[in-house]
Amino acid sequence: MHTIETLNKILKDELTATQTYHQALDELRKDARLGESEYLMPIYEDHKKAVSSLKTRISQMGGIPSEDSGVWGTWAQIVQGGADMLGKKVALKVLKEGEKNGIEDYEEALEDPELSSDIRSLIETKLLPPQQAHIRTLDWLLNAAPE
Repeated sequence: MHTIETLNKILKDELTATQTYHQALDELRKDARLGESEYLMPIYEDHKKAVSSLKTRISQMGGIPSEDSGVWGTWAQIVQGGADMLGKKVALKVLKEGEKNGIEDYEEALEDPELSSDIRSLIETKLLPPQQAHIRTLDWLLNAAPE
């Protein structure tokens, strides 16, 4: 896969994540007793940083960065909206599934033999590790959430 196309695919995932976490945080803030937002805000910020890094890198390569998350982003927001109505644990599970999808896309990108060493390094050192940490945080929140 062409590197700019690969990065734009990942960028769309990150845009979806920022939209979805923003929506989830809005829902969690409605109930001031819930402490999840303090754990989810850093994840949201990580995704915003990833968006910025990816847009910069795509532009530097002469590409045009995606500005929206596309159909998947719309679908993710609909699913998250339904999950928010079904409860905190369901919402957290949806967020975790999104993180897992992101990891899969990063790993798929790393399999691309045309991927330059600097982009490979960006993914391996700056983008993928936070995504893996997000899973651990969400697992912890899921384990702490009442049934």
